[in-house]
This record gives sequence, structure tokens and C-alpha cells, in this order.
Amino acid sequence: MELPDNYANIIKKIRTGLLGGDKWSGLGVRAISGMVLAVLVLSVLWAGGFIFILLVLLAALQMLREWDSITEQETSVWGAAGLFYVAIPCASILWLRNAQIENVENAGFSLVLYLLFIIWATDIGAYFTGRIVGGAKLAPSISPGKTWAGLGGGMAAAGVVGGISFIFTPYPTQLWAAILLAVLLAVVAQAGDLLESWVKRRAGVKDSSTLIPGHGGLLDRVDGLMFTLPLFVFFICLSGVVK
Repeated sequence: MELPDNYANIIKKIRTGLLGGDKWSGLGVRAISGMVLAVLVLSVLWAGGFIFILLVLLAALQMLREWDSITEQETSVWGAAGLFYVAIPCASILWLRNAQIENVENAGFSLVLYLLFIIWATDIGAYFTGRIVGGAKLAPSISPGKTWAGLGGGMAAAGVVGGISFIFTPYPTQLWAAILLAVLLAVVAQAGDLLESWVKRRAGVKDSSTLIPGHGGLLDRVDGLMFTLPLFVFFICLSGVVK
């Protein structure tokens, strides 16, 4: 039984979107290195204390090294900007991990986990939606690979994960707020991604380094956290839930 032409064309477009071209090249390496990195981060996050502080400090030094590398042709102002760019989110995650909420055990761990899950969901949702759907470019002069569909997919994935994460996160305290905040953080994360892409485009480089197979440098992997961490901490402080 043959399908009508219009249905056959739709199926062909879907198949092309899923399997066409080399859009999935490097996905295996990217997935493996991403999972290894996630396990490392979650293990150290759970441990907390000195080992977590040490990881953040080492990460900060690596990010500053990458920033200096991609802005070496710029003025000294860029170096100073890099200090703030790296120091503020690093200080934010240290504060967040040690945050205490009355009658909530391991509140800091849960808060960081909520944010990490949202950023990871944003990245994954944007990656797959952008490659399957394609369409209009989000900012072609800055990052030709990013699309509006990818942004929408990232926001949707973040909203779903934010809603699920409401099960364990002590903030936000209402389901609708957990979803809306997740969507907002997804947009901010994508803005942070675009900012780093702009800096790299100025420098004429694709990645900040080759530290992480399939992902590039550490700045490439955490660019979505650079603005969302301080913003999330700001909302928490504003809410007054932390002791």
C-alpha cells in the first residue's frame, strides 16, 4: 500500500532531519565525555567540603587560562573582564553549595542540582531540536549553528526538567515557579552561550581549548552557567529562604 505523496514527503523530511548529512558526527564522543564529566561533577558536588572547593578553584584557573588564550590579542581590559566573568559564578556556586534552609537537609546540594539539571536539559534540548528541526538561525553572525527551534527546544526541555526537579528542590517552593524559573534560566543560559561564541569569533577560534573531547574547553562546557549561577543566587537571596 503506497502512501499519498504529501504523507510520503513528510516522512522523507523527518527521515532526512533525523539521519541526513553529518549533523550527528561526533555525537558519540560528545556523549561519552559528557557523561564522564557529569559523574565527576555530581560525585564531587555530593562530597562537598574541601574537595568541592578544590574542584571549583581548579576549574577557575583553567577557565582563566582559556580566557587569556582567546583574548590574548585584546586589550588588558579584557583580562580584567575575564576575572569577573570567572570569579562571580565560581563564588556563586560555592555560596550555593553551602546554603542552608531551615528544616531542609542538604539544601545546598539540592539547589545546585536543580540548576545543573536545568542547564544540562537546555543544552541537550537545544542540541537535538536544532539539528532535527533546523530552521531560522538565532544569531548567524555569532553562532551559525544555533537556531530559534533549538532555543525553543532548550526552553521546553528545561521547563519539563524544572517541573520534575520540584520534587527535590527546596527553591522554588511552588511547581509553577520551578517551571517558569527553569524556562527563564534556559534563555539566560543560551545568552551566555552566545556571548562566549561572540568572544571566540572575535579571536577566530572554534573552541576555548581541547580539554574535553567533543566539547572543547571548560568555558565551552560551562558557558550556560556563567550568568545563570549569579542570577539563581540573586533570586534565592531575594526570596529569603536561606538562613
